[in-house]
Amino acid sequence: MKLAVIGGGGFRVPLIYRALCSGAFAGLVDEICLYDADPSRAAAVALVAHDMPLPERAQPPRLTVCDRLEDALAAADVVFVATRPGGAAGRVRDERVAIAEGALGQETVGAGGLSYALRSTPEMLALAETITRTCPNAWVINFTNPAGIITEALQPVLGQRIIGICDSASGLVRRASLAAGVPLPLGSLTGVDYVGLNHLGWLRGLEHDGGDLLPTLLADPARLGSFEEGRVFGPQFLHMLGALPNEYLFYYYFHAEARRSVVGAAETRGESLVRQQSGLYPALLSSDEPFAVWEAARRAREEGHLAEARTAEESRDEADLAGGGYEQVALTVMRALLRNEPTELIVNVRNGNTIPQLPPDAVVEVPARVDGTGAAPLLVGTPTPHQLGLMSLVKAVEQDVIAAVVHGDRSLAVRAFALHPLIDSAHTAQRLLRGYENAFPRLRSLWR
Repeated sequence: MKLAVIGGGGFRVPLIYRALCSGAFAGLVDEICLYDADPSRAAAVALVAHDMPLPERAQPPRLTVCDRLEDALAAADVVFVATRPGGAAGRVRDERVAIAEGALGQETVGAGGLSYALRSTPEMLALAETITRTCPNAWVINFTNPAGIITEALQPVLGQRIIGICDSASGLVRRASLAAGVPLPLGSLTGVDYVGLNHLGWLRGLEHDGGDLLPTLLADPARLGSFEEGRVFGPQFLHMLGALPNEYLFYYYFHAEARRSVVGAAETRGESLVRQQSGLYPALLSSDEPFAVWEAARRAREEGHLAEARTAEESRDEADLAGGGYEQVALTVMRALLRNEPTELIVNVRNGNTIPQLPPDAVVEVPARVDGTGAAPLLVGTPTPHQLGLMSLVKAVEQDVIAAVVHGDRSLAVRAFALHPLIDSAHTAQRLLRGYENAFPRLRSLWR
């Protein structure tokens, strides 16, 4: 079995390699092939992987690096897609254009997320066409952000062979179930009631032994204070809401505070990453201990995740800093697909009639059964009017972005910006899109 990683120079790729060397995923693939638009980054990641300490009985797969996309995809059984069009510098421009207009500067939420989607979708559609020509039977697991939009945009090309992955929903379930005293293993969603879109969802129930443990958890400030979402949103708000939101809903529920924090920061999250990584890849290529260099940088990067939602005194939990979310979810999906071992995970999947109020072709982030035939959403409870209202509005924005790219229709892009709940006026929307067109001249080439 061959796994092709497109975006193989990505910062978290060594986590995938490590997980495939030992433990539950050992022997799942024979080869991992890395491809990156910047070959030096893929070469640096390969050095980290080869220097990584492994258990004595580890079974590392063969690790190769390809300079041509078609070579990397040839004979692939699974393709992981984790690209960042425009690199970290593009992320900085996404953030800074938004901040200049008084809007939230965040990578996947609000104005920055819409710009990122407009930039990413054309490249990803071209990649999907190459996959259908080169390895048409491969399963495609998408990490490229915004994951829900990209997965939906690629479904007309790849059909049911694409599944979108994000670890934030699974991480929420893991942390909440642990705090409730009934830790759930990855791959089991028994009693879990979760509904939403990518970076916009709610954990609404944790049934165990015939009862729902979530109300008790929401009423216990000490337990809520034991995990990140409980601290970010606070016991009063969570008790009122009656659910545990995905961490990214911080930007919606505390929009003013998030915006002030982002605008007032000395540097954006993207600028922080550029600073951290500007010398990282050259250091990895020249270091005698590339793994140690990478590991130190990884922990520093994880510490900064969603920093605007925490006080200066707060730090992330050690379990979250240690890694093990993103790659565990992806490889659990891959194992289910390749070995036809049914598992249950929260993934980005075609809606169908799962949430009847949303379009059938919409991609939603819900519990799904994954096996050798693909991912099929499980039954979910009816969203509340509040949940459905926010989901419907954001989904309409996402679909406008996709249609704007596919049809070259700038007016749809303007409408997406104007209707997004984190953008405060149609005039701001017009200025934002012009700002992104100036920052990314290639955007203008999309419009017919």
